[in-house]
Amino acid sequence: MNIHEFQAKQLFKDYKIPVPHSLVVDSAERAAEATSELAGDSWVIKAQVHAGGRGKVGGVKFAKTPEEASSCAKQMLGKSLVTKQTGSAGLPINSVLIEQTYPIKREFYLSLLVDRHSERLCFISSIAGGMDIEAVAAETPEKITTLFLDPAAGLQGHHCRQVAFSLNLQGDQIKSLSKLMQGMVQLFLDKDASQIEINPLVETEMGDLFALDAKINFDDNAIALHKDIVELRDLRQEDEKENIAKQFDLNYITLEGNIGCMVNGAGLAMATMDLVKLKGGIPANFLDVGGGTTIEKVTEAFKLIVSDKNVKAVLVNIFGGIVQCDVIAQGIIGALEQVKTDLPVIVRLEGAHAEEGRALLHNVAPNIIPAEDLDHAAETAVKLAGVGA
Repeated sequence: MNIHEFQAKQLFKDYKIPVPHSLVVDSAERAAEATSELAGDSWVIKAQVHAGGRGKVGGVKFAKTPEEASSCAKQMLGKSLVTKQTGSAGLPINSVLIEQTYPIKREFYLSLLVDRHSERLCFISSIAGGMDIEAVAAETPEKITTLFLDPAAGLQGHHCRQVAFSLNLQGDQIKSLSKLMQGMVQLFLDKDASQIEINPLVETEMGDLFALDAKINFDDNAIALHKDIVELRDLRQEDEKENIAKQFDLNYITLEGNIGCMVNGAGLAMATMDLVKLKGGIPANFLDVGGGTTIEKVTEAFKLIVSDKNVKAVLVNIFGGIVQCDVIAQGIIGALEQVKTDLPVIVRLEGAHAEEGRALLHNVAPNIIPAEDLDHAAETAVKLAGVGA
């Protein structure tokens, strides 16, 4: 689960992580008023969306007067922001953060995450802040410091000094960084985060350290334990179909193709998508109906797929084991009765109760097309979707 920058910065405040003075607003008029409530003679206006790379596409602007702040907010609010992380549709801007600016001397990168290889918490820091950390890692890896925390000992003073020295910090700055890193670890553990990222962490001309940006991701498996974090969720920033899928315990991810896929098992789903790509097509989604599915879940899964206006063909690939093929067939029939779609539905059933499933689908509707095997199914789906094999 993701949250907005202004929400992450409030959590930072709660854990004594220094952030600039700021106010979040949802109107151009309120943006002008906010500047008078914040100190300084210039402000930054930042679109609040669940995506990075905002500054490169007009989602971060600077203002020197209340009128400019109002104009910047008006240009953003009610629009959609498209970045490398949002997809072509973008994400809606429903609020902006008005923040006091500071004279910046240097920018750093600092994040805390779970390293699954070492099974430990890991700090990543760099003197090249304000940039894509992926680009820094690829082009100048010597500028990155990686620090693993022993789960028994936790964060120690020498860890903080090591990071501070890598960033060329001195004196009281080392103490400030130590408190900041301690706050990050405590926040991470208390709220079951999966990543905390500060990019950039800045040193002002006065020598103070501030988290100029804030990004926190939370572990979905533990989110039910934190009602305060659940309340921060902004469904407007999430895919509507993905949210519906979660209600029925379906693993669904929207993609940008035109071939809807319904498969049982994550591995088989990935293999199905790979084959669709190999045949020249583009999957419209990832959908794993799971091993213990029901007729109702299959019906909802099918309805999700055909609700995507980009879908031109549906590929059903089921290998019966825990889930039986006749259950899938009944779900498809039920969905077709409710949706009434003319989209071609290519069905490949193998395994437990495959014959029964194929018999149920026989002559049910002219748009249901049986497939001999997965290769034939993918090739047929690509052809009927009109993207060419």
